[in-house]
Amino acid sequence: MAWSLPAEGLSLLLSALQQAQLGLRAVLHILGLAPDIHGQPAWPFAYRIAGEMLALDAGHARRVAICIACLLLAGLSLLVSLAWRRGRPGLWVLAAAALLLAPWPEPHLLLAPAVPTSLHASPTGFTAQGIVRGQAVYQQQCVRCHGADGRGEGVDAAKLPMWPPTLTGSLLWKRLDGELFWRVRHGMRARDGSSTMPGFGPPLSDVQVWEVLNYLQANAAGQMLKESGGWSYPVRMPDAAVLCRHQAPRTLHSLGGQRLRLLTDTAPLQEDPRLVSVYTAVNATDPECQASAPELPDLRRALSLVLGVQPAQLAGHQLLVDRDGWLRARGQPGQAGWSASDLVCRSTATPLTLASTTPAGDGLDGLIRRMDDEPVRLLRGGFPH
Repeated sequence: MAWSLPAEGLSLLLSALQQAQLGLRAVLHILGLAPDIHGQPAWPFAYRIAGEMLALDAGHARRVAICIACLLLAGLSLLVSLAWRRGRPGLWVLAAAALLLAPWPEPHLLLAPAVPTSLHASPTGFTAQGIVRGQAVYQQQCVRCHGADGRGEGVDAAKLPMWPPTLTGSLLWKRLDGELFWRVRHGMRARDGSSTMPGFGPPLSDVQVWEVLNYLQANAAGQMLKESGGWSYPVRMPDAAVLCRHQAPRTLHSLGGQRLRLLTDTAPLQEDPRLVSVYTAVNATDPECQASAPELPDLRRALSLVLGVQPAQLAGHQLLVDRDGWLRARGQPGQAGWSASDLVCRSTATPLTLASTTPAGDGLDGLIRRMDDEPVRLLRGGFPH
C-alpha cells in the first residue's frame, strides 16, 4: 500500500506552501516588484501553487512532500559542505542524489493560473452589516443576470453568450477569495477572448465588491441548508456588535474561543455554563449577551440568509457556534430539545451517533462533544482559511 500523508501532515503542507507564497509576495513588495493593487500587494506571477490539486490528489501531495524533503536535504548538504571541507565530496554526492531521486511533480498539477489578486484577503470581514450592504449592491447590479436567488437564471441570462454560473453551490467555497474578487472586478472571458461577464469597475468600490462576495456566500449557505438539510462547507458566524453583562461593548468574533448559542427570540433560557448565550432580539430579560440595537436588524437579516428562511420566519431558531467561530448546529422553532440531526455542519460525512453515555433528553451534550472533538476547516483553492 502506498504511503500517504495523514490529514495533519497535509494541512501542515498546505499551510506551509501558502505561507511561502505570502512570504515571497511580501519580499517582492518590499523590493518594489509587487506593487499595490486594489489595496494589497499584487501577486506578480502568472501562476500560483495549485493547492486544490494537493487537497484532492493524495498521491500528488505525497510526491510534493517527498520532493520538498529532498530539496531541503540537498540544500542542507550544500550548506554543511561550505564548512566541512573533508566531507565535501560526500555531501555533494548526497545533494546530487537527493535531487536526482526526488519525485518531481508534473508542472500542470503543481501550478494553477493566477491573477494579481489571487492572494488577496477580504479586508471587510464576514460582518452582518457588510452582508446586508452586499445584498443591496447585488440587487442593483447583478440580479438581472444571476437571478434573485443566485442560480444564474435572471431575466437577461438568456441574452448572454454563456449562462451565468450557479452561485448557490460549492463555487464560493472552493475558489480563492482574491480570484473571486478579480472576476467580479475585471469580468470574465471565454477561451476565444469574448466577454462572458462584464467587469464592475467604478462606481463600485473595492469594499462593495468584497461585500457582494460576503452576501453571496451567506445566500449560498442558506440555499444549501434549505435544499440538503446541511452545510457541506463551513460557514462563518456573521459578526456584529454585542453587549455582554458587566462588559464593555465588543463583537461576536471577539468571543472566539468560547462556544456560543445564538437565540433569535426573547424567550428566556436558563444559562448554560457550556455556552455563551447571545440574544438577537429586542427586549430580552437580563440577557447574558445581546446584539447591539443599531446592528440588530442587519444581524437578523444575515442570520436569515445563512439559514435559508425569510426574516419573518427567523424567530425561534437557534444556532450553535464552535470555539473557532463556525456555525455548526441549528435548532428550529417549536423544537423540544437538541438531537443528532441538528448538527448541520460536520467534519465528515459519517452520520452523528450520540454516545450511549449521553443523558436522555440532553442531546446538546452530544452535539457539544462532537463540535469539540471533530473541528471543521475551510479550504479555499486548497489552502486552509
